[in-house]
Amino acid sequence: MKLVWSPETASNAYIHTVRKCKSYKESSVAEYLSATAAGWNTRLIVETWKRGDPIATSVGLAVAAIHTRGRHICIVPDEESRLEYETVMKGAVVSEATEIVVGDSVEDVVDRLSGVDFLVVDSKRSEYVKALGLANTSKMGAVLVCKNATQKSIPGFKWHRVLRRGTRVVRSVFLPVGRGLDIVHVGASGGGDLKKVHSRWIKHVDPRSGEEHLFKRK
Repeated sequence: MKLVWSPETASNAYIHTVRKCKSYKESSVAEYLSATAAGWNTRLIVETWKRGDPIATSVGLAVAAIHTRGRHICIVPDEESRLEYETVMKGAVVSEATEIVVGDSVEDVVDRLSGVDFLVVDSKRSEYVKALGLANTSKMGAVLVCKNATQKSIPGFKWHRVLRRGTRVVRSVFLPVGRGLDIVHVGASGGGDLKKVHSRWIKHVDPRSGEEHLFKRK
């Protein structure tokens, strides 16, 4: 199985987010991520947030969860961050779609979540970026995002250095949206454990008939 794109859901979430984020700065990031998360019909959207950070992206992700009927989980480092986040999200009238998890170590919280198919972290915080490698992604694949990508806290950042060994990267792209979005699409896995070594498929073409045959080598 794999993530399947739905233009209609993406468009609906985009328009909804535009309306919700009129008063927030950097709403272009929120709108783009909301449309992307909704368009891929993601069911478990996870983000990291800390007191004082902009809230627009969170609003957009919550909107996406509403349109996919999925879950939106925000990981915050302390109780002060939780209270501020909860207050602002209630003001945006999207708090009912969001679960807040408090954890001193974001890596530990991410490692405990299963079936993540959309994860957004802040590149300015190295502990958040490292959490990308601990994500137990959905069997259908996942989209992982580093926002504020031009301000990365880890010098020489490369996806293959962060993600778990054996992760199959379908594609990655850097977009000049906001302060930069570094996005990677991770392929479907055999149960969410990206440490497993995938089977190898070999294609053979019959020289006479031209027929293609696939053989699975374990």
